[in-house]
Amino acid sequence: MFQAFLRSLDNKASGIAKILVPSWVIMNIDIFWSLLGILSSYLLRFNFTIPVSASENLTRAILLYLVIRMIAFFVLGTDKMYIRYTGVKDLMRIVCAVLVGNVSFVLINVASFYSSGFYLVPMSVVFIDFFITSYLLIAFRIFARHFMSSIRSGGESKRVVNVLLYGREHFTVSLKRALDSDIDSPLKVIGFMHHSSKAYRKTIEGLNIFDISELDNLITAYNVKQLIFADKDIPAEQKNVVVQKCLNRGVKVKSIRNFVELTTNNPVLPRLDEIKIEDLLERDPIHLDVHTISSSLKGKTILVTGAAGSIGGEIVRQVLSFKPAKLILLDQAETPIYFIELELLGKYPELKSQLEVIVGDITDSTRMHRLFDSQKIDIVFHAAAYKHVPLMENNPKEAIKNNVFGTKELADLAVEFGVEKFVMISTDKAVNPTNIMGATKRMAEIYIQSLDGISRTQFITTRFGNVLGSNGSVIPLFKKQIDQGGPLTVTHPDVTRFFMTIPEACQLVLEASVMGHGGEIFIFDMGKSVKIIDLAKNMIRLSGFKVGIDIPIIYTGLRPGEKLYEELLNTGENTLPTYHPKIMKASVIKMNHKLITGHLNDLMAKMRADADSFTLVSKMKMIVPEYISQNSVYSILDKEKVDTNPLITERAIFSK
Repeated sequence: MFQAFLRSLDNKASGIAKILVPSWVIMNIDIFWSLLGILSSYLLRFNFTIPVSASENLTRAILLYLVIRMIAFFVLGTDKMYIRYTGVKDLMRIVCAVLVGNVSFVLINVASFYSSGFYLVPMSVVFIDFFITSYLLIAFRIFARHFMSSIRSGGESKRVVNVLLYGREHFTVSLKRALDSDIDSPLKVIGFMHHSSKAYRKTIEGLNIFDISELDNLITAYNVKQLIFADKDIPAEQKNVVVQKCLNRGVKVKSIRNFVELTTNNPVLPRLDEIKIEDLLERDPIHLDVHTISSSLKGKTILVTGAAGSIGGEIVRQVLSFKPAKLILLDQAETPIYFIELELLGKYPELKSQLEVIVGDITDSTRMHRLFDSQKIDIVFHAAAYKHVPLMENNPKEAIKNNVFGTKELADLAVEFGVEKFVMISTDKAVNPTNIMGATKRMAEIYIQSLDGISRTQFITTRFGNVLGSNGSVIPLFKKQIDQGGPLTVTHPDVTRFFMTIPEACQLVLEASVMGHGGEIFIFDMGKSVKIIDLAKNMIRLSGFKVGIDIPIIYTGLRPGEKLYEELLNTGENTLPTYHPKIMKASVIKMNHKLITGHLNDLMAKMRADADSFTLVSKMKMIVPEYISQNSVYSILDKEKVDTNPLITERAIFSK
């Protein structure tokens, strides 16, 4: 029963803290402190014995003084302030209100002296009153704010959550004040932390600034349950270290997305979002040569194929910011391209005349010829491709048709109609390919490179790994499996992949497009490869679950054509640096255009003759000798002797 009584008191205390005090009450309280201030000023001025000469007009003077003070408070709106959210600006406004009132009274005092020969109130009293009244009003608000805060803490002590704030001091202090001002927040800040702070062991508002090396000890000593990133400029590598330490100790990690609301003088609690797996895989921001990119894209007619896909859609968004004369979106997926159009017209309604959305297939020769003939296309970003490895392993003819001959169709039209630049989006799966999808992309690379120098069109290839959150990628799959309660399916405990964000990949594509002069294969710095099993474990922990207890992980075995690890360079390829630190140029052997054209014509003839999949794949392995199937029915084709492959000799003879 006693515990029930205490809970009742806690609830009442919490309720008191949430009461919204009316403006008229605040005004009366301020007037009371003003009255106490002026009386105290009189007493101090006359050593606590007010002479008769000074007390004759005391009542009338004080009433006039209070009226002036009330007007000043009303004009400056001090009665409308939220006491529990009192900040530095609010306190400065109170001082200004007191000053305005006192200056007004000084003017009335001077007028009284010239008209009647005496002051209503001694000038010294007015001077003393400014400091006393200011002090009383400020002290009241600070006390009231902390009183309400302590009531809240007492009323909700059973659910207090200890948190650390990570970031530069001005951000973390602002967030602390916002948290302190939020009546409903159970979060209690126990300290600050930053990896490069020069103020270790110093204190801010009574709390220590800790070094990152102390994180493990702090979690134990203070029972830390949450860490909040309150800074947008934390290096990605450092953020990953902190998050990993927290996840290993069961500490939740959150971050602020909107820093506009987080101001030092008038803090408002911003939205705190859970850290996502994409945040852990992000890297430091990319610096682009915006001026060069703008001069290359501004005023041009640009075609983006695969515009409804993850990469194509983001290229469209980024290209729009450089003000092209016309942007043509091409995709065969009706619904996704429709939503892309809605998104763009919603954000940029003024650009409606500059956008053209086309539903079409890049393998439709007649349609594509009509498109290039009707539009004076300057630049092509070719992102259309079939990309799912297991699916293409079972459908080689479709993969060849779209990825190889679709690319060839567009490239030939670019030559025919004098397109300035043709930028193809390739993949790390084209490197020493082990599957149909990767081999078709490598064949497309070979054909694109062979066109270098035979026309005015500059053909550029960009090659990178997996992008975060793209359609059908592992992260959306893991999220869905977690939402369903598991298990998470991983093909192999040692499988690794390169990752980069979609915006980052597309930024580098744009940079490479202005960097290239034709014939290059640009490789992006993908950072360190990530073990998929570690990715799965982190996603489970970030969702608040325990690995193997709440959500299990099971191994399903490598899928047909799947590698344990991806590569960015083929056997025999090397890299050359460029002016951008995240872009390298692959030094590769180019195949003679007539040679590759002959092989592709032969492959097309086999397709038209409805050749079986093994015949088609065998021809692909001839064109791409490094294509060695893994976990695939086509592995049997690799048992033939390498020296029976005539292409090895041909490439040596006809390569440039």
